[in-house]
Amino acid sequence: MKKFSSLSDLQSLIKNDETLKPKTENPSKKDNIKSQSLEAHYSAKGRAGKPVTVIKGFNGTKEELKSLSKLLKNKIGVGGSVKNNEIIIQGKTRDKVTQILEDLGHKVKRIGG
Repeated sequence: MKKFSSLSDLQSLIKNDETLKPKTENPSKKDNIKSQSLEAHYSAKGRAGKPVTVIKGFNGTKEELKSLSKLLKNKIGVGGSVKNNEIIIQGKTRDKVTQILEDLGHKVKRIGG
């Protein structure tokens, strides 16, 4: 499995004709990423009172989900996991997560707390 260390590495998951051509200029992030409607939930229930941010609604392969999760965790500098097609990010970091996802071209709706 390939490890991703930057947004340009994550964009390599998107397969289109442009990836076969050498890149001479920096394309817009929103052009290469399939925009999705995601939900950013805040929750502390069932976690011994510790707050987490849960991202729901991502449609893609497990590898893409794990890559996005790793990207978010690295950008914010926190831990987390992927369970039941949901990304769980430790801490009350919903605003940061929302901003990163919007920069990637996703539409994010805040839900709860």
